[in-house]
Amino acid sequence: MRKKRLVWGALGLMLACVAALPAARAADRPNVVLLMGDDHGWEETGYNGHAYLQTPVLDTMAASGLRLDRFYAGHPSCSPTRGSVLTGRHPVRYGTFAPNWSMRPEEITIAHVLREAGYATGHFGKWHVGAVKAGSPLNPGAMGFDEWLSHDNFFELHPTLSRNGGPPERFEGESSAVVVDEAIRFIERSTGDGKPFLAVVWFGSPHEPYSGLEEDLALYDELPAKYVDRMVPLTSNETGLQIERPLGDVLRERYAEITAMDRAIGTLRDYLEEAGLRENTLLWYNGDNGTPRSGLAETPLRGLKGTMYEGGIRVPGVIEWPARIPAPLASDVAAVTSDILPTVAALAGQPPPDRPLDGIDLGPLLDGRMTARPAPIFFWSFAVGGLAGRGHEPYIDPVLQAGTTPLVKLMNGIPTRIFENIRYPAVDPDDFGGARVMLNGGHKLVVGGSRGSGAELFDLRADRAESRNLAGDEPAVLEDMQASLRAWQESALNSLTGADYR
Repeated sequence: MRKKRLVWGALGLMLACVAALPAARAADRPNVVLLMGDDHGWEETGYNGHAYLQTPVLDTMAASGLRLDRFYAGHPSCSPTRGSVLTGRHPVRYGTFAPNWSMRPEEITIAHVLREAGYATGHFGKWHVGAVKAGSPLNPGAMGFDEWLSHDNFFELHPTLSRNGGPPERFEGESSAVVVDEAIRFIERSTGDGKPFLAVVWFGSPHEPYSGLEEDLALYDELPAKYVDRMVPLTSNETGLQIERPLGDVLRERYAEITAMDRAIGTLRDYLEEAGLRENTLLWYNGDNGTPRSGLAETPLRGLKGTMYEGGIRVPGVIEWPARIPAPLASDVAAVTSDILPTVAALAGQPPPDRPLDGIDLGPLLDGRMTARPAPIFFWSFAVGGLAGRGHEPYIDPVLQAGTTPLVKLMNGIPTRIFENIRYPAVDPDDFGGARVMLNGGHKLVVGGSRGSGAELFDLRADRAESRNLAGDEPAVLEDMQASLRAWQESALNSLTGADYR
């Protein structure tokens, strides 16, 4: 874990003064740090009222910056959401249907956009939208990042990571601290070169299997006795296979990981303050999907990771940027990970990619001027099972899709991941299935959310627990939203054919 720097040498002071200069030019070209937790659900923060979790840094960010009370992951699982952050587009558009489905090389990422604006760009931690190795057409370098220390999937204590596509290396320490330390070194180099920076830090925590430092585990010693009768499935740290353990023991380890991640974010914030960079650095934290079954105790939301109910897609979301957000703000306007690219591109003075986007520029929200979202949000878990046996060609040579960085959890008997993507030549009328959602203002349409559920309509303003289906009470709203959802699906499938690249 990085120790807080108390003494600066002459060179450090000089760099701090140089780095502070952009803040004087107001907030027209901020530095950008994008942070994301892995499987970190909405309810799992102190500021959202969790009974046990200690997240003092995120709580401070929520109290001093912009707290996004209705922030959504672009998908109820990890790889698709990560694609939405990078592209501003729904993952069905480029075939990132589920975990271990890759992106496509033709996609334009937030790193491409900001590098064009003169930013230094770096990625640190979980990647999971393609292999990180050298030669992969989807490694962070190929997707716009100048440098990276990354993993194909998630990681635990003492992570094994690849630097700039090189052979995997073991790094001693708590994993969130490891990737934050690397991000800080990248920021130091970038400011030393006189460049604004984009640092993307995607933690491996708190994804299972769980582990923690003794100091963090001790904070939650009372939990095993509180949840003794519930067993939950998760990966064994010893065998890499699925086992069952008492929920209380599991929560103790999971919450220790979240607290360690929170502390690492604090290390980064402290560094930005010391270096004179905090004033004009946009720091954005969010989760990538809802809480999994292995970590779910109590929640006011319906569902969990993998579902289209609020518990599967609503996640923590906070933004700090003192130059633009000098006083605390809280918003219940719905926002989503697809909004990150168009928002950051606008702040950097860059046009968004000239292709269908699903996110919007949230600039007015940063000033408290957006009181209603001007466009709906769509979600879709594409029915991957329907592709079986249809003979789709691989989009990328499978050799290039083989990952190299090992992790504890085995898949098909191996500790690494193999990605896939397919060519999709034409829109097929059989491919509109799968759980899907349209979110428009307070109304939420859920189709195929659970077995036999059909179409469900909820008013989230009055019923965030999604306990009352209004489909029979508001047929006109239901019909209109179903038609809009179908039209959006057609657009997404048209993108999937590769039409956006021609």
